[in-house]
Amino acid sequence: MEPQRNPEATDLPRSSDQPVFYAVVAYSLGIVWGTYAISPMSWWLVALALLFAYAVYSMRDRVRISFLAGLASLLLLGAMQVQLEQQTDGSTPDLSHLANGEQVTITGHVVRSGLLRTSGSFAFRAGGSQQERRQTIDLETEQIAYSTETGEERVPIAIGIRVNVHSKIAGDSDEDASPELASNDPHSAIPVFLYGERIQFAAKLREPRNYGNPGAMDYRGYLHDNGIAALASVRADRVEKLPGFSGSKLGLWRSRMRRSLVDHMLGLSRMAFPGSTRAGKLFSMNEEEAGVLAAMIIGEQSLLQRDTRTDFQRTGTYHILVVSGMNVGILAFVIFWLAKRFRASEAVTTAVTIILSLFYAYMTDLGSPIVRAALMLSLYLTARLLYREKFSLNSIGTAALLMLLASPHTLFEASFQLTFLSVVILGGIVQPLLERTSAPYQQATSVIGLTGYDATLPPQLAQFRLDLRMISARVARLYSFAWMRFFLPRRFDPELLRLRFSTWLVVGCVRIAIAIFNLITVSTIIQVALALPMVIYFHRLAMLGLPSNMVVVPLTAILMPIGIVATLLSYVSQHIAALPIALTALTLHGITGTVRHLGGVRFADVRIAMPSATVSLIAAAAFVFAMLTSRSKRGAFTTAGIVGLFLAAWLLVIPSAPSLRPGVAELTAIDVGQGDSILVVTPDGRTLLIDGGGPVGGAHSDSFDIGEDVVSPYLWSRGISRLDAIALTHGHSDHLSGLFSVMANFKPKELWVGVNPPTASYRELLRQAGEQGVAVVHRTAPDQFDFGQLHVNVLAPEADYVPLREAKNDDSLAMEISYGDTSALLEGDAEKKVERKIAAHAHHSDLLKVGHHGSATSTTPELLDAVHPQFAVISVGYRSIYGHPKPIVLARLMAARARTFRTDLQGAVTFYMDGKKVSPKME
Repeated sequence: MEPQRNPEATDLPRSSDQPVFYAVVAYSLGIVWGTYAISPMSWWLVALALLFAYAVYSMRDRVRISFLAGLASLLLLGAMQVQLEQQTDGSTPDLSHLANGEQVTITGHVVRSGLLRTSGSFAFRAGGSQQERRQTIDLETEQIAYSTETGEERVPIAIGIRVNVHSKIAGDSDEDASPELASNDPHSAIPVFLYGERIQFAAKLREPRNYGNPGAMDYRGYLHDNGIAALASVRADRVEKLPGFSGSKLGLWRSRMRRSLVDHMLGLSRMAFPGSTRAGKLFSMNEEEAGVLAAMIIGEQSLLQRDTRTDFQRTGTYHILVVSGMNVGILAFVIFWLAKRFRASEAVTTAVTIILSLFYAYMTDLGSPIVRAALMLSLYLTARLLYREKFSLNSIGTAALLMLLASPHTLFEASFQLTFLSVVILGGIVQPLLERTSAPYQQATSVIGLTGYDATLPPQLAQFRLDLRMISARVARLYSFAWMRFFLPRRFDPELLRLRFSTWLVVGCVRIAIAIFNLITVSTIIQVALALPMVIYFHRLAMLGLPSNMVVVPLTAILMPIGIVATLLSYVSQHIAALPIALTALTLHGITGTVRHLGGVRFADVRIAMPSATVSLIAAAAFVFAMLTSRSKRGAFTTAGIVGLFLAAWLLVIPSAPSLRPGVAELTAIDVGQGDSILVVTPDGRTLLIDGGGPVGGAHSDSFDIGEDVVSPYLWSRGISRLDAIALTHGHSDHLSGLFSVMANFKPKELWVGVNPPTASYRELLRQAGEQGVAVVHRTAPDQFDFGQLHVNVLAPEADYVPLREAKNDDSLAMEISYGDTSALLEGDAEKKVERKIAAHAHHSDLLKVGHHGSATSTTPELLDAVHPQFAVISVGYRSIYGHPKPIVLARLMAARARTFRTDLQGAVTFYMDGKKVSPKME
């Protein structure tokens, strides 16, 4: 038998052998340059032509210089393309005349059909009994009709609209409802709107708007990238289905197939496993777990509950819920392995794997991560077929370059950066590290009985093989196969059989140990390398990410193929699919149980503010250094690894310095829409957050939390990791709801409250404060105290105030905060009755936080006469459905000569008090 090639003698590719990777880096730098350095297009063209000409001229005798000139040309090309795209960008048409608060009639067709759901229940079939009451669909308009002074005008226009279709709410008017759908039952079924269906309805259009705070998500840009220019909401019984179909047959087939797959996955949860109750639960799944399965396999995120998302995020395993590179890789591995077992050729195996992987990507959500993953996989398998699998960074670079050529602004998406960084870590750091450490020993375990192979290996590997044979011989002495002499033919030697079994057992254990080492190595390097971007984008450091991923990732590799088999067999019969369903449920319990238990550990998840530029630059340098030295210098690579671990510890132990003005007091009205949230900073750096915003009327969304998604990112963007205190003015949801996440994220020392009725949400807030060790401090008039260098005078409520059963605006905790000769009056949502009491005790305040979002029930002339504010700030939602701020309130403020600021128009507004004067600043 011909000896195999020495694994350590295999030539590792050098960094210089990855030209495409360097090309995409240069192109990316050009995109960044072109985004921030605007120059005439002629300059870019001339510079590009000169550099390209020099690169071609130098190719013959100055290869390195030519290569550098080529990279510089790509840099200029990236800058030129991004500016060209900015100039020719087909921006969203002006919708101001359509999205002006007036009702319009929209005619269009469905381009993306959502799932019906409510309160965690789901359905997919149009027929039968349904309890679901909400569906989100994307619509491409055909025409929009609106009323003018001369009559109705119809405008042919093609824009994307995201529509929230909901069922009738008790008390809604039945005016304009479709007779065949109208029902007096608020829980009546609503129809499912499918891809290609033409519909017509009347609604008020809203243009997407970002929260006007630093650190806020670019929601408008996200919708624009998905082709959405406006939002609307309509009752299902007011939607008229029109005759005809608009769309592609392929798109219709995909929509129906995807809906059917999700329907069958949820059907798995309705199959009860026979046996005891305990076994039945172990081998069965509930509807929520089936939603997790649908998210993992085909990327259906709408079925996930927010608590489930949070647990996966806390343990650093959220990536398995987003169909991306890992999911595609697992499926491709299974397909590749099966094709090999059927003895297919290398070319056929590669082709089948690529085709089925692309088909899988097409059946999922078709988001950028899955498209990138499928593209990278296809290029890698093609390169492997051409015997260039060692040059994986070229495949990665080619895929990234194609994505950036198609859309340069993709570079600034967090998902692209994290995906690209992850695969670069695997190809540029992990792969060469394993090739130098565990891979030679993994290869040395092959054909262990062939002693002639030892001579071709380095001494340490030859000794390793010899040790394995000696251990196998010793293990063989521990048991006897003599009893098998009576069952085996005479040509079989029981002693030889015993030795072979021992060898198989020992080598198997060694291979498992090497696999565990590889898993720990990969997980550790990924966790350390992604620590900084995870903090930058998600302000999260998963302390238990390593053990969580070591359990969850292997289980996911098992769940993916079994779950797909169970779903496909359920089309035939649930009895035939019983065993795969039971195995799927068992594996899913392992994943969700691990995530739930580890995610519940208090220190599992640490929230961190934006790191400093210095830490970011050092981390980036350590990453680049590790890549450059991973294939050659062990000492240098180890040094880079130590630096990475040190920086991860730095992020955890040493928080970044908050961005504050020393020696002055600050009051910032954060833009939280129709709600309140005010940051107060003392001259000596102590921090207080008054209210946390929240949905009006207590409406709850599984996918959006004001405290987590709006208030916390603003505080993190300011470098704030901890709050000294938080305060609740009163128990309405648009003030209280966001405080739950704020309390969990910023670990305040105190919670200030006034006198509030014991509503469920208020009791829950107090319970959470008790669990987290937050001291609850009751503040009532006429308390006065110092908070840092600020003096606080409580004006309401009084100690003997008796609230009603439900939270009311007059429960508000009103405070006057002063520093030197400057002061601010913060009155929550206090109305006329309480304002009269405040006016009797209040002094002049330079700044007034207008009560109740500018409602006519507050900001009375008596209060303005007593306070004489120089500035006023109104926290209010954009185009408030309540008509806030009321014109009469704005007129009163104008008459009082108070310069008025509004969060709906100006975003977050900051006021600085230096003890002598107040200075406003808009973020």
